[in-house]
Amino acid sequence: MVDAGRTAWFEACALAQRVGVRNSQATVLAPTGTIGLLMDCDTTGVEPDLSLVKNKRLVGGGTMSIVNRTVPRALARLGYDDETASAVLAWVDEHQTVVGCPGLRAEHVAVFATSMGDNPIHHMGHIRMMGAVQPFLSGAISKTCNMPEEVSVDDVEELYLQAWHLGLKAVAIYRDNCKVAQPLTVGDPSSESGGNPAKLVSKLAIGLAEPVRRRLPRSRMSRTFEFRVADCKGFVTVGEYEDGRPGEVFFRVSKQGSTMAGIMDAFAISLSHGLQYGVPLRAFVDAFTGMRFEPAG
Repeated sequence: MVDAGRTAWFEACALAQRVGVRNSQATVLAPTGTIGLLMDCDTTGVEPDLSLVKNKRLVGGGTMSIVNRTVPRALARLGYDDETASAVLAWVDEHQTVVGCPGLRAEHVAVFATSMGDNPIHHMGHIRMMGAVQPFLSGAISKTCNMPEEVSVDDVEELYLQAWHLGLKAVAIYRDNCKVAQPLTVGDPSSESGGNPAKLVSKLAIGLAEPVRRRLPRSRMSRTFEFRVADCKGFVTVGEYEDGRPGEVFFRVSKQGSTMAGIMDAFAISLSHGLQYGVPLRAFVDAFTGMRFEPAG
Protein backbone atom coordinates (compact mmCIF):
# COMPACT_ATOMS: atom_id res chain seq x y z
CA MET A 1 0.00 0.00 0.00
CA VAL A 2 2.88 2.35 0.80
CA ASP A 3 4.53 1.67 -2.56
CA ALA A 4 1.25 2.26 -4.39
CA GLY A 5 0.73 5.53 -2.55
CA ARG A 6 4.26 6.70 -3.31
CA THR A 7 3.82 5.85 -7.00
CA ALA A 8 0.50 7.71 -7.17
CA TRP A 9 2.09 10.75 -5.53
CA PHE A 10 4.95 10.92 -8.04
CA GLU A 11 2.47 10.55 -10.90
CA ALA A 12 0.38 13.38 -9.46
CA CYS A 13 3.44 15.62 -9.20
CA ALA A 14 4.40 14.87 -12.80
CA LEU A 15 0.89 15.68 -14.03
CA ALA A 16 0.88 18.89 -11.99
CA GLN A 17 4.08 20.06 -13.64
CA ARG A 18 2.76 19.23 -17.10
CA VAL A 19 -0.86 20.46 -17.00
CA GLY A 20 -1.09 22.44 -13.75
CA VAL A 21 -3.34 21.89 -10.75
CA ARG A 22 -6.91 22.93 -10.02
CA ASN A 23 -7.12 22.27 -6.28
CA SER A 24 -5.30 24.39 -3.74
CA GLN A 25 -4.35 21.39 -1.63
CA ALA A 26 -3.04 17.93 -2.29
CA THR A 27 -3.02 16.21 1.08
CA VAL A 28 -5.55 16.44 3.91
CA LEU A 29 -6.56 14.33 6.88
CA ALA A 30 -10.14 13.30 6.26
CA PRO A 31 -12.82 12.56 8.86
CA THR A 32 -12.77 8.78 9.14
CA GLY A 33 -14.94 8.04 12.17
CA THR A 34 -17.52 5.92 10.36
CA ILE A 35 -14.93 4.37 8.04
CA GLY A 36 -12.81 3.51 11.08
CA LEU A 37 -15.72 1.64 12.66
CA LEU A 38 -16.25 -0.35 9.47
CA MET A 39 -12.52 -1.19 9.39
CA ASP A 40 -12.60 -2.26 13.08
CA CYS A 41 -10.15 0.50 14.01
CA ASP A 42 -10.13 1.68 17.61
CA THR A 43 -8.77 5.10 16.65
CA THR A 44 -8.31 6.91 13.35
CA GLY A 45 -5.35 9.10 12.42
CA VAL A 46 -4.37 11.54 15.15
CA GLU A 47 -7.78 11.27 16.81
CA PRO A 48 -7.57 9.73 20.29
CA ASP A 49 -10.28 7.36 21.42
CA LEU A 50 -13.34 8.99 22.94
CA SER A 51 -13.28 6.54 25.86
CA LEU A 52 -12.03 3.06 26.61
CA VAL A 53 -15.69 2.00 26.62
CA LYS A 54 -18.15 4.19 24.73
CA ASN A 55 -21.80 3.91 23.75
CA LYS A 56 -22.99 4.56 20.20
CA ARG A 57 -26.56 5.74 19.63
CA LEU A 58 -28.18 3.74 16.81
CA VAL A 59 -30.41 5.38 14.21
CA GLY A 60 -33.16 2.80 14.73
CA GLY A 61 -33.11 3.27 18.50
CA GLY A 62 -31.04 1.79 21.31
CA THR A 63 -27.30 1.84 21.90
CA MET A 64 -24.30 -0.41 21.42
CA SER A 65 -21.11 -0.54 23.51
CA ILE A 66 -17.76 -0.19 21.74
CA VAL A 67 -14.73 -1.42 23.70
CA ASN A 68 -11.17 -0.37 22.89
CA ARG A 69 -9.26 -3.55 21.99
CA THR A 70 -5.77 -2.06 22.18
CA VAL A 71 -5.74 -2.01 25.99
CA PRO A 72 -4.55 -5.65 26.33
CA ARG A 73 -1.70 -5.06 23.87
CA ALA A 74 -0.74 -1.83 25.63
CA LEU A 75 -0.60 -3.60 28.99
CA ALA A 76 1.60 -6.32 27.50
CA ARG A 77 3.98 -3.72 26.01
CA LEU A 78 4.18 -1.98 29.39
CA GLY A 79 5.35 -5.23 31.02
CA TYR A 80 2.25 -6.37 32.92
CA ASP A 81 1.86 -10.11 33.46
CA ASP A 82 -1.29 -11.93 32.36
CA GLU A 83 -2.86 -12.01 35.82
CA THR A 84 -2.41 -8.28 36.44
CA ALA A 85 -3.53 -7.43 32.91
CA SER A 86 -6.69 -9.49 33.38
CA ALA A 87 -7.42 -7.63 36.61
CA VAL A 88 -6.97 -4.27 34.87
CA LEU A 89 -9.26 -5.33 32.01
CA ALA A 90 -11.90 -6.48 34.49
CA TRP A 91 -11.69 -3.07 36.18
CA VAL A 92 -12.13 -1.31 32.82
CA ASP A 93 -15.14 -3.48 31.95
CA GLU A 94 -16.79 -2.59 35.25
CA HIS A 95 -15.82 1.08 35.62
CA GLN A 96 -15.17 2.02 31.94
CA THR A 97 -11.91 3.74 32.97
CA VAL A 98 -8.47 2.92 34.37
CA VAL A 99 -8.69 5.64 37.02
CA GLY A 100 -8.54 4.07 40.47
CA CYS A 101 -7.45 0.67 39.20
CA PRO A 102 -5.28 -0.88 41.96
CA GLY A 103 -3.19 -2.97 39.57
CA LEU A 104 -2.15 -0.13 37.24
CA ARG A 105 0.97 1.86 38.07
CA ALA A 106 0.43 5.61 38.48
CA GLU A 107 2.88 6.54 35.72
CA HIS A 108 0.87 4.51 33.21
CA VAL A 109 -2.52 6.14 33.82
CA ALA A 110 -1.75 8.88 31.28
CA VAL A 111 -1.06 6.24 28.62
CA PHE A 112 -4.76 5.38 28.59
CA ALA A 113 -6.01 8.98 28.50
CA THR A 114 -8.97 9.58 26.17
CA SER A 115 -10.91 12.51 24.75
CA MET A 116 -13.65 12.30 27.39
CA GLY A 117 -14.34 10.57 30.67
CA ASP A 118 -12.47 10.46 33.98
CA ASN A 119 -9.01 10.52 32.35
CA PRO A 120 -9.32 13.13 29.58
CA ILE A 121 -6.62 14.61 27.40
CA HIS A 122 -6.39 18.37 27.90
CA HIS A 123 -7.84 20.27 24.95
CA MET A 124 -4.45 21.91 24.32
CA GLY A 125 -3.04 18.42 23.83
CA HIS A 126 -5.34 18.00 20.82
CA ILE A 127 -4.07 21.27 19.35
CA ARG A 128 -0.41 20.40 19.88
CA MET A 129 -0.87 17.00 18.22
CA MET A 130 -2.43 18.69 15.20
CA GLY A 131 0.42 21.19 15.16
CA ALA A 132 2.93 18.33 14.94
CA VAL A 133 1.15 16.85 11.90
CA GLN A 134 0.19 20.03 10.02
CA PRO A 135 3.62 20.63 8.36
CA PHE A 136 3.22 17.34 6.48
CA LEU A 137 -0.20 18.25 5.04
CA SER A 138 -1.06 20.90 2.49
CA GLY A 139 -4.69 21.09 3.61
CA ALA A 140 -6.55 20.99 6.89
CA ILE A 141 -6.90 18.30 9.53
CA SER A 142 -10.39 17.03 10.21
CA LYS A 143 -10.18 16.34 13.92
CA THR A 144 -12.38 17.23 16.86
CA CYS A 145 -10.87 19.10 19.78
CA ASN A 146 -12.99 17.85 22.66
CA MET A 147 -13.53 20.29 25.51
CA PRO A 148 -15.25 19.62 28.85
CA GLU A 149 -18.72 20.94 29.59
CA GLU A 150 -17.45 23.47 32.15
CA VAL A 151 -15.02 25.12 29.69
CA SER A 152 -15.06 28.94 29.66
CA VAL A 153 -15.13 31.47 26.84
CA ASP A 154 -11.54 32.42 27.66
CA ASP A 155 -10.47 28.79 27.26
CA VAL A 156 -12.02 28.65 23.79
CA GLU A 157 -10.32 31.92 22.83
CA GLU A 158 -6.96 30.61 24.05
CA LEU A 159 -7.41 27.43 22.03
CA TYR A 160 -8.08 29.36 18.82
CA LEU A 161 -5.06 31.60 19.40
CA GLN A 162 -2.82 28.60 20.04
CA ALA A 163 -4.10 26.95 16.86
CA TRP A 164 -3.24 30.10 14.91
CA HIS A 165 0.26 30.22 16.40
CA LEU A 166 0.82 26.57 15.42
CA GLY A 167 -0.24 27.24 11.83
CA LEU A 168 -3.34 25.07 11.80
CA LYS A 169 -5.66 25.60 8.84
CA ALA A 170 -8.86 24.50 10.58
CA VAL A 171 -10.08 23.84 14.10
CA ALA A 172 -13.25 21.98 15.10
CA ILE A 173 -14.29 22.34 18.74
CA TYR A 174 -16.88 20.20 20.49
CA ARG A 175 -17.97 20.98 24.06
CA ASP A 176 -19.37 17.96 25.86
CA ASN A 177 -23.18 17.93 26.19
CA CYS A 178 -23.60 21.02 24.00
CA LYS A 179 -26.24 19.16 21.96
CA VAL A 180 -29.40 17.36 23.00
CA ALA A 181 -28.06 14.13 21.50
CA GLN A 182 -24.63 13.05 20.35
CA PRO A 183 -23.66 9.87 18.48
CA LEU A 184 -21.08 8.70 21.04
CA THR A 185 -21.42 9.03 24.80
CA VAL A 186 -19.47 7.92 27.85
CA GLY A 187 -21.06 6.14 30.79
CA ASP A 188 -23.55 3.39 31.49
CA PRO A 189 -26.47 3.74 29.04
CA SER A 190 -28.77 1.88 31.44
CA SER A 191 -28.10 4.26 34.34
CA GLU A 192 -30.23 7.23 35.29
CA SER A 193 -29.68 10.63 33.72
CA GLY A 194 -27.65 11.83 36.68
CA GLY A 195 -27.97 15.52 35.79
CA ASN A 196 -26.87 15.11 32.17
CA PRO A 197 -28.98 17.69 30.26
CA ALA A 198 -28.90 15.72 27.01
CA LYS A 199 -30.11 12.55 28.72
CA LEU A 200 -32.74 14.44 30.71
CA VAL A 201 -34.19 16.08 27.60
CA SER A 202 -34.02 12.82 25.65
CA LYS A 203 -35.83 10.96 28.44
CA LEU A 204 -38.49 13.69 28.61
CA ALA A 205 -38.95 13.62 24.83
CA ILE A 206 -39.49 9.86 24.89
CA GLY A 207 -42.11 10.31 27.59
CA LEU A 208 -43.92 12.93 25.53
CA ALA A 209 -43.87 10.87 22.35
CA GLU A 210 -47.12 9.14 23.33
CA PRO A 211 -50.25 10.91 24.62
CA VAL A 212 -50.76 10.57 28.37
CA ARG A 213 -54.22 10.44 29.90
CA ARG A 214 -54.69 12.51 33.03
CA ARG A 215 -57.61 11.05 34.93
CA LEU A 216 -59.72 13.05 37.34
CA PRO A 217 -59.52 12.36 41.09
CA ARG A 218 -62.11 9.98 42.52
CA SER A 219 -63.77 12.89 44.34
CA ARG A 220 -64.10 16.00 42.16
CA MET A 221 -66.18 19.11 41.77
CA SER A 222 -68.83 19.20 39.04
CA ARG A 223 -71.42 21.62 37.72
CA THR A 224 -74.76 20.80 36.09
CA PHE A 225 -76.44 23.06 33.52
CA GLU A 226 -79.95 22.78 32.05
CA PHE A 227 -80.52 23.28 28.32
CA ARG A 228 -83.32 22.86 25.78
CA VAL A 229 -83.01 22.23 22.04
CA ALA A 230 -86.36 22.39 20.22
CA ASP A 231 -88.69 20.16 22.26
CA CYS A 232 -85.81 18.19 23.84
CA LYS A 233 -84.86 19.09 27.40
CA GLY A 234 -81.52 18.02 28.84
CA PHE A 235 -78.80 18.54 31.38
CA VAL A 236 -75.01 18.71 30.95
CA THR A 237 -72.71 17.92 33.89
CA VAL A 238 -69.07 19.04 33.72
CA GLY A 239 -66.51 17.44 36.05
CA GLU A 240 -63.47 19.57 36.89
CA TYR A 241 -59.83 19.09 37.88
CA GLU A 242 -58.50 20.70 41.06
CA ASP A 243 -57.50 23.80 39.08
CA GLY A 244 -61.00 24.25 37.64
CA ARG A 245 -60.30 22.92 34.15
CA PRO A 246 -63.00 20.66 32.64
CA GLY A 247 -62.09 16.98 32.51
CA GLU A 248 -65.32 15.13 31.74
CA VAL A 249 -68.77 15.81 30.31
CA PHE A 250 -72.09 13.97 30.82
CA PHE A 251 -75.30 14.60 28.90
CA ARG A 252 -78.78 13.60 30.08
CA VAL A 253 -81.71 14.18 27.76
CA SER A 254 -85.39 13.77 28.57
CA LYS A 255 -85.96 11.01 26.01
CA GLN A 256 -84.00 8.18 27.66
CA GLY A 257 -83.33 5.17 25.45
CA SER A 258 -83.87 7.18 22.28
CA THR A 259 -81.39 7.52 19.45
CA MET A 260 -80.73 11.09 20.53
CA ALA A 261 -79.78 9.94 24.04
CA GLY A 262 -77.33 7.37 22.64
CA ILE A 263 -75.74 9.92 20.33
CA MET A 264 -75.33 12.41 23.19
CA ASP A 265 -73.75 9.72 25.41
CA ALA A 266 -71.23 8.85 22.68
CA PHE A 267 -70.50 12.54 22.13
CA ALA A 268 -69.93 13.06 25.88
CA ILE A 269 -67.54 10.10 26.09
CA SER A 270 -65.53 11.46 23.14
CA LEU A 271 -65.34 14.92 24.72
CA SER A 272 -64.27 13.48 28.08
CA HIS A 273 -61.48 11.37 26.59
CA GLY A 274 -60.25 14.31 24.53
CA LEU A 275 -60.12 16.62 27.55
CA GLN A 276 -58.26 14.02 29.63
CA TYR A 277 -55.69 13.50 26.85
CA GLY A 278 -54.93 17.20 26.71
CA VAL A 279 -57.16 18.52 23.91
CA PRO A 280 -58.03 22.14 24.85
CA LEU A 281 -61.71 22.95 25.37
CA ARG A 282 -61.30 25.85 22.93
CA ALA A 283 -60.38 23.34 20.20
CA PHE A 284 -63.72 21.55 20.65
CA VAL A 285 -65.62 24.84 20.69
CA ASP A 286 -63.96 26.04 17.49
CA ALA A 287 -64.56 22.69 15.78
CA PHE A 288 -68.29 22.43 16.56
CA THR A 289 -69.32 26.10 16.43
CA GLY A 290 -71.62 26.82 13.48
CA MET A 291 -72.86 23.27 12.90
CA ARG A 292 -76.64 23.09 12.22
CA PHE A 293 -78.92 20.07 11.88
CA GLU A 294 -82.25 18.80 13.19
CA PRO A 295 -83.32 18.97 15.92
CA ALA A 296 -82.36 22.59 16.36
CA GLY A 297 -83.72 25.51 18.29
